[in-house]
Amino acid sequence: MTRTPLRPLARILHARSHGENPDAIERENLRLRHEALRDRARIRAEGRLLVLAAMFFLAFAAIGGRMGLEAASDPAEPRVTAFEADISTSRADILDRRGRVLATNLVTHSLYAQPHVMIEPERAARELAGIFSDLDEDRLLRQFTDPGRRFVWIKRRLSPEQTQKVHDIGEPGLLFGPRQMRLYPNGRLAAHVLGGAGFGREGVSAAEVIGIAGVERVFDDYLRDPANGGAPLQLSIDLTVQAATAEVLEAGMRMLNARGAAAVLMEAHSGEIVALVSLPDFDPNDRPLPLTEGDAADSPLFNRAVQGLYELGSVFKTFAVAQALDEGLVSADTVIDIRGPLRWGRFRITDFRNYGPRLTVEQVLVRSSNIGTARIAQMFGAERQREFLGRLGLLQATDLELTEAPTARPQMPANWSELSTMTISYGHGLSSSPVHLAAAYAAMVNGGTAVSPTLLRRPRAEPGPRVISAETSAHIRDMLRQVVTSGTASLAEVPGYAVGGKTGTADKPRSTGGYYEGKVIANFAAAFPMDDPKYVLIVALDEPVDTTGTEPRRTAGWTAVPVAAEIVRRTAPLLDLRPQIARRPVSGAVPARY
Repeated sequence: MTRTPLRPLARILHARSHGENPDAIERENLRLRHEALRDRARIRAEGRLLVLAAMFFLAFAAIGGRMGLEAASDPAEPRVTAFEADISTSRADILDRRGRVLATNLVTHSLYAQPHVMIEPERAARELAGIFSDLDEDRLLRQFTDPGRRFVWIKRRLSPEQTQKVHDIGEPGLLFGPRQMRLYPNGRLAAHVLGGAGFGREGVSAAEVIGIAGVERVFDDYLRDPANGGAPLQLSIDLTVQAATAEVLEAGMRMLNARGAAAVLMEAHSGEIVALVSLPDFDPNDRPLPLTEGDAADSPLFNRAVQGLYELGSVFKTFAVAQALDEGLVSADTVIDIRGPLRWGRFRITDFRNYGPRLTVEQVLVRSSNIGTARIAQMFGAERQREFLGRLGLLQATDLELTEAPTARPQMPANWSELSTMTISYGHGLSSSPVHLAAAYAAMVNGGTAVSPTLLRRPRAEPGPRVISAETSAHIRDMLRQVVTSGTASLAEVPGYAVGGKTGTADKPRSTGGYYEGKVIANFAAAFPMDDPKYVLIVALDEPVDTTGTEPRRTAGWTAVPVAAEIVRRTAPLLDLRPQIARRPVSGAVPARY
């Protein structure tokens, strides 16, 4: 930069030669210099103001654009950088089909300590050990007096009474954090349906509640999604019917000295499960830990209605008879040769008792002849039998909304031989669950359409694919009714309600192969009222024995059937079914004479 001198020599000499004052030249140059400095400062300030204005404009434009994007996007839970603020604590309620609460949230507290601000750690440890029996006083004292500790978790969930007792200690180093606790107000009722919930990510002042089993886990995303606005999840379970079913089943299990029991009550046309009970059960408010060894069925967490895959015995005979009728291979009056034993290689098929040389197809089902059912199965063979049972859903896992359902795959022979066809026809050689059986029997009695079992309330249920004709379904309803009126399930008769069904008693298999001596799985598959079946009921008992007679009795007619009859007697009025004093014929089928 060239600097102009204030007193240039040439101008000074010129001024002196003309008699002018040289000092005026200096003053003029000084004025011009100051003016130039002011101009540069002004230009620089104006530039800074322009830059600042541009920065503010860009900032406001960015904020406005972001606000526009947020307004146009779907609602979502706010997320910030703080860990605890990122934890969602909301969880929707679960209701039964009538709107009654099955699972909800309870505001509670967690308890933690900050040892560095504690005044009397010895007294605090002693008082806490007195309030909580599972806490050790010496261990607490070591933690409270450790100079390196600044934080100690004590209890992650407190009841209101416990919170008050801890508050009364008056120790400033004991602090509370807010919590949302999952509460099941009905205790053990519907425990295997609900499953349970626990804490996921946790912080001092927040914790997320996540489903760990049952519908709580299957619908975890829905229950935790704030976009649903807290809308509850409504199940198909009826709380009152569930309670009555559980009460009767538990009493029957104890009276019959059974190891376990299961019951499934399902709407015949929609597949909605109104009651699902598995015993022994548990309290989801205090869910036990899974077994680490031994038989899984010994755990109360084991859901026998869904996971209990067993050979179900003679209840399968209904499917063989229905298939033969539907394919036109037999009629209800067709005579079947049941002389036995029926031999296949080194294997022999026999009946429970001697029914004579011949029975009609209807009598084969009503009197439960193994030989007669096996001969009927030989008429359609292995391939067609497998295809028919597949359409009934008996060869694959169900779509039931429980975490255990996808793993409960029916077990079937790798080589479906002619012998397999005969044994499967009367319920041996294929293992399935009570839920599978309920869905299959629904198709037998509802007019012949398949159903998909569900735990969700369906306002409108579309009929499934047709499995058997309506005429065949009518014949099956008539035969199942006769099983109760004159067959192996006579103890299932309930005055006012036309109950039909089929008994099944299967030897209990060993995990190492073979069968136990004197141990059975007793089943009864029932439907009511049989003139227009609305509900299907499955009752299964593990190792039952009736000791009221002179000799122990283990068959389903003496064990599962009376329990099912009492369930029908207790639940039918709750299901708004009026008893019929004068009943019309149960179907349009023509009864067989024998």
